[in-house]
Amino acid sequence: MTIFKEKLDEEYLTTPEAKELLADIERERALDETREMPYNLSRAIEHVNRFAVLDAEESRELVGELLELEKVDEATAYKIADLLPKDRDELRAVYAQERFTLSGDELDEILNVVAKYE
Repeated sequence: MTIFKEKLDEEYLTTPEAKELLADIERERALDETREMPYNLSRAIEHVNRFAVLDAEESRELVGELLELEKVDEATAYKIADLLPKDRDELRAVYAQERFTLSGDELDEILNVVAKYE
């Protein structure tokens, strides 16, 4: 059992980016027949395979475009890229915890960026 005491670094990843990284780990482990796949790794691979809609490059491009918008911070850009909201209500749910609300025009601006990647 590994116990982590300190977080050294943190980086946001979209689900497609995580899928890409986990595929590398899965390939690496498949080469070593003596290594068993841990349950949590297996579940993570299953999750990203089910929910990654875009490929990693497209998801990075989408995050980049979203970050150019005024009301989209880094964490929210990654959430939006993973969820790909299709309408104002779905997008409002992403912003539900924020202390501000977006206007219809601001919501539409974000949705127009997302629509280019669907």
